[in-house]
Amino acid sequence: MKQNIAILVFPDVEVLDFAGPFEVFAVTDELRGYETFHTFTVAGAPGVLRARNGLQVVPDFHLENCPRPHVLVIPGGFGTRAILRQPALLEWLRQQARDAKIVLSVCSGALILAQLGLLDGLRVTTHYELLDLLRKMAPAATVDGSKRFHDNGKILTAAGISAGIDVSLHIVARILGEPVAAATARYMEYQRPGPA
Repeated sequence: MKQNIAILVFPDVEVLDFAGPFEVFAVTDELRGYETFHTFTVAGAPGVLRARNGLQVVPDFHLENCPRPHVLVIPGGFGTRAILRQPALLEWLRQQARDAKIVLSVCSGALILAQLGLLDGLRVTTHYELLDLLRKMAPAATVDGSKRFHDNGKILTAAGISAGIDVSLHIVARILGEPVAAATARYMEYQRPGPA
């Protein structure tokens, strides 16, 4: 059965935060004959939204019709601050995170996980400019900006923007094995950094 990869999008989402993971999971699926991942975007409401710097995005699903995700990706961008004040969306994310096998934040998406109380006792990261804010929002977490991502099992957090590609490739390796992740990176002509 294909695994659902749900990627949250919202006004002022950072483009590479969501597009990088989307590319990793979609390319992996393509290289495996479209039998592995169903990768899609989901927004709080239907309709076109504008990502950071004006890119228009048409989400595949909204809260009422989104398939249950196996992997939930919460990207960052300036728009995460508005989500922190949206109880209905936060509650939906809490429910999806509870049932998902893997929950991944990229960049300031970690602030949303902190707001949901999902980072307590974990080693986590975010964009380097937001490390102090994350420490305030998640005082029971160990905020460590020395690595591009941290894998806590179910909850993974990545640093800023391009680190979302690294952690997505890491998830592919976890699920399907390192040779599959290496093949995806090679197809994308993406040079992976050293061990995280």
